[in-house]
Amino acid sequence: MVFVVDSMARATFALLASFVLTGVAILLLGLSYLGVLIILMMVMEMMVMAVFMIMYMMNPAGLMPMTMVHNKVGSLAVSVGVFLLLAAGIVFVPWPERTGGPPADPTLALGEAIMGEHMLVMMLVGLVLFATMVSATVLTTHRGRYDRYGDDLRRGRPDDPIGGGLDR
Repeated sequence: MVFVVDSMARATFALLASFVLTGVAILLLGLSYLGVLIILMMVMEMMVMAVFMIMYMMNPAGLMPMTMVHNKVGSLAVSVGVFLLLAAGIVFVPWPERTGGPPADPTLALGEAIMGEHMLVMMLVGLVLFATMVSATVLTTHRGRYDRYGDDLRRGRPDDPIGGGLDR
């Protein structure tokens, strides 16, 4: 779907739909925390991507015809070949039989399998990254929410750098 639409914004939302459906698949596996986390993370990521696509792309709305695929015949041949190779691997590889049972808490087991003893460090890194994003946003705004009403908040009419609003 991403390579069919003429709009980068529509392609972004098509990617968002695929990521949300991936999160739904994780939810159906019983990993509720991880599934919700994937959905929330991908929604925010794709929204940021959509904002940047609309800001910087020459054709964000798809008003001019465009294609995101070059060398269509070659890319189609490669994709069909890779699909057939992967399908053959699925069909012809002797898969091992299941030996154990499912863990009591699959989310905890998955987290420990992925991060091992580094789980606490990764959680702290996530908090530090979040604090960094909030700090960068706070530091880049040159004025606060109430600065337009003066230091003592007694200015009757706000001093807005850009006019607009209700003109009260």
